[in-house]
Amino acid sequence: MGAGASERGDTRTRIQEVAFELFGEQGYEKTSLREIADRLGVTKAALYYHFKSKDEIVTSLVGDFMASIDELVSWADSQPRTAEIRREILERYSTIVQNGWQAMRFFQQNPAAAKGVSGDDFRARMKSIHRLMVAEDAPLEHRIRGMLAVVSLHTAQAIMAEDKTSTPESRREAALVVSLDLVRDI
Repeated sequence: MGAGASERGDTRTRIQEVAFELFGEQGYEKTSLREIADRLGVTKAALYYHFKSKDEIVTSLVGDFMASIDELVSWADSQPRTAEIRREILERYSTIVQNGWQAMRFFQQNPAAAKGVSGDDFRARMKSIHRLMVAEDAPLEHRIRGMLAVVSLHTAQAIMAEDKTSTPESRREAALVVSLDLVRDI
């Protein structure tokens, strides 16, 4: 990838970050593309080069999140089913969740903005990750532990986000400890 492509990617990411900051501060409906451009210090035309609408910004963030999960699943599918690989899957997934938790929180708070986002797509990806944790014919207790290991990573960021005694990174680390403990003996 050339320097131009890298700069476009960095700009795109910065637009997503600023847009979600403003959505959080003012609400999705009350935030305009002009305000996003102003906060970024660019013209509206420069913003349009990357995104034509707020919906495109939201859709791109979800797409990036889903693509990260798809990449993890693709990698993990080619790996042996070992405790070390389960650990690596959970470590990588915890980073994906930490990087994407702001978007997940946004959708909880702004369901109308999620009109193009399918819960079925997300559930299918969760099933794929669960499949990587434990075999379908494993004992029920093991299958539940595998699912809880994945879900606990979401819980730490989404539900514990208001916890004033922790940071997103400390929540990620604590959730990872819990997740790994859940799958230690399966």
